This record gives sequence, structure tokens and C-alpha cells, in this order.
Amino acid sequence: MEIEIYSDLVCPWCYLGKRRLERALASYDGTATVSYRPFQLDPAPVPEPLPLLDALGVKFGGRERARQMADQVTRAAAGDGIEFDFDRALAANTFDAHRLVAWAIEQDRAAETVEALHRAHFRDGIDIGSRPALATIAGEVGLDATAAHTFLESDGQVAAVRAGLATARELGITSVPTYILAGRYAVTGAQDSSALLAALTEAQRHVATGA
Repeated sequence: MEIEIYSDLVCPWCYLGKRRLERALASYDGTATVSYRPFQLDPAPVPEPLPLLDALGVKFGGRERARQMADQVTRAAAGDGIEFDFDRALAANTFDAHRLVAWAIEQDRAAETVEALHRAHFRDGIDIGSRPALATIAGEVGLDATAAHTFLESDGQVAAVRAGLATARELGITSVPTYILAGRYAVTGAQDSSALLAALTEAQRHVATGA
């Protein structure tokens, strides 16, 4: 079964959703391929590094409200073995990070790259809008860091990422993560692994019966 995940690399629930899907797939009795598709929660440029809590405070009614939201997702993440440090996290435009993922897909390093980008953003306080930082992250997952930097300074995968973002809009996707199963069935939100496993099993049944 093909599983397409529309997600953003600065979306904490997308990080949880990735981890929960991996857990569901470990119990899934079918075969599956996972494809990562781009989505941007905020396509606005971020000219200078900005603390994420400050940026969220502007959007959601103040830094205290941003802190409450961060604490909520941090508690949820801990239950899935994920560490968040919102005091270090920096706001970032993710267009180039999505380009890096598209480049990593060509080299069969997509899952590792997505994981490393999430971790860099949410735990390590790395600016994943920075091309040098992205190249370093590429090197950490076994890709050629120099080649990654050269790629990022080119227009490689720009058209592909723009097309992917347009497809998300055409599909009416407004929140992430959104999983498209077998090209037909949508599951939205960071569902727990048992719910995702049930959705996979149901989609598999429908595909097998042609329903």
C-alpha cells in the first residue's frame, strides 16, 4: 500500500504522527511504501533567526498562550519517546528543508532525513531554514554534505516542491499530518498508532475487495 504523508517539518504533531505511523507499520501485516509530501504551515519568509515561542506568540495571542501549547505537545511527545525543547527552537521557513527531503528521496534517505530535520528543529535549536545547517544535517544522515549544499544553492527540486504544495491545496489539505492511503483514503491528525493501524487495515480491505 502506498502511504503519502503531507506534513511540515516545523509541525510538532507531524513529528508525533511520523513516529506513530512507524509504530503502526511495525504491526501491519501488509507491505507499505511511505512517501513524504510537502506542506507549509506558514510560507512567509523568516529573514533572521527568531525564537519559535516568540513567533507562535504573535500568531496565537501572546507568549504565555504559546507556552501552554508548547507544554501540551511536549507532554504528548514524551509519551512517544520524542524530546522537544521549545526554549531552543527557532522559527524557520521550510521550503528549502522540503527541497532537501525531495533530494533525499532520490537517494533512499527520506525517512532518516525527515527524522533528523524534526530533531534538529525541535530538540537541538538548529535553524532549518539555513542552507548550511541543512547541508550539515544531510551529512549526519549519510548524505554528502558538500553535494547537499551545492544542491540547495541551485534550483534543484524547486519546481517539484512547488508542485507538491499546489497538490496539497488542490486536495483541500488544511491541517497536517494528513495521510493518504492507497491514493484514496485520507486520515488527518496525529492519530495514535492503534488508530493508524486500524485505518491501514481497513484501507487494505477496501483495496483487496475493490470497494
